[in-house]
Amino acid sequence: MSPTNPAETELDRIKARLSSGELYSATDPELTPYRLRCMDLLDKFNSTGMTDFAARETLLGDLVGRVGPGGWVMPRFLCEFGFFIELGAGTKVNFDVTMLDCAPIVIGEDVLIAPHCRLYTANHPFDPGLRRDMWEIAAPVTVGDRVWLGGGVTVLPGVSIGAETVVGAGSVVTKDLPPKVLAVGNPARVIREL
Repeated sequence: MSPTNPAETELDRIKARLSSGELYSATDPELTPYRLRCMDLLDKFNSTGMTDFAARETLLGDLVGRVGPGGWVMPRFLCEFGFFIELGAGTKVNFDVTMLDCAPIVIGEDVLIAPHCRLYTANHPFDPGLRRDMWEIAAPVTVGDRVWLGGGVTVLPGVSIGAETVVGAGSVVTKDLPPKVLAVGNPARVIREL
């Protein structure tokens, strides 16, 4: 029997707590080292030269949970922890994308994410006292294979987007979208099948 790696056990415990669907304190000191690690890697990633693809690929591999072959992310990229993000093979994330990953963000293969998109897993309670005290709750975001998110799309916590769906620029996705549809607007609505 091999010895347990305490760092992996601790990270697994943190990940389970954040993605449990229960309230957690966003200011919990236990989360600080994971945020600081992410900030350090983001600073390095976002300051790479535009043609330094090899350095960005290495840093991205250290930052996020998984990057499939041929997947890439352009700077300026922002996330909170990084370890919850999974990018499928061939997925392309363009400039100035934010992924607030307090729960899993799982993105399929050959997905196109245009500039200025925002994928949020964290939410705050409606109770003003709980918000003031920085309580949060998180729900995963899932994006299917061959989805295209147009420029400035926002995806809210708990949303799944079906394979081969296109979401028009500037849309706010508040509810699950089925596969092979075009959805636009705020809130995003299906306007036709593809």
